Amino acid sequence: MTRQARTAEEIIAATAAELAPPADANRLVPLIESAAAPRSALAGLALEQRHIIASDRRAFLLLAERAGRGTACAKFFGTLADGETLALDRLGAYEAALGLTAEDIGQYEPRAGCQAYPAYVAWLALNGEPPSVALALTANFAAWGGYCARVAGALRTRYGFTDETCGFFDFFAGPAPELERQAVAAVAAGSDDEHGEGVAGGLHYGRLLQTYESMFWNTLAERA
Repeated sequence: MTRQARTAEEIIAATAAELAPPADANRLVPLIESAAAPRSALAGLALEQRHIIASDRRAFLLLAERAGRGTACAKFFGTLADGETLALDRLGAYEAALGLTAEDIGQYEPRAGCQAYPAYVAWLALNGEPPSVALALTANFAAWGGYCARVAGALRTRYGFTDETCGFFDFFAGPAPELERQAVAAVAAGSDDEHGEGVAGGLHYGRLLQTYESMFWNTLAERA
């Protein structure tokens, strides 16, 4: 492995460690793990995600375009956009398990606290430096993936959900070695840029992303 790639890995690891949320940052996941979260909160999780996925996919495509065709950042954001499509495909089984209908989905009014995260991702798509955004997102995914793993486990053991209906959460909780390699390459490209911002904004972006991440879960916890 090249020195540049090792340096990028160190940057990602240090940023993820600094941005790791405290144990009590998420009030909803413990409720799900104890089976104290009502179906309305579980349904809200699905319904909010429908809006988030659509917004994030467009934001990632714009970031890929801004990064420039064929660049490391463009490949990373393109993979993220494809991932949102795959996640949406898996969300349907979870919605069906909760008894959500097309009418429920169409009439749902998203909550501001839940949509702050995708709103900021959309802002980053317009204003952020792509390598720094790649760093911030990658650091945040560590927390998001961990939460999804805990939710998937609790849905199976506490609510009786099947593997198929937990597929949305399993998708984000599982390993993604190719995406990790692309993230390293994207951050490496930024950290090697002597004429631009590089990845200096990644920690700042990441702090806000992590704050909005917690806001998402805790807004849903209010339903419980």
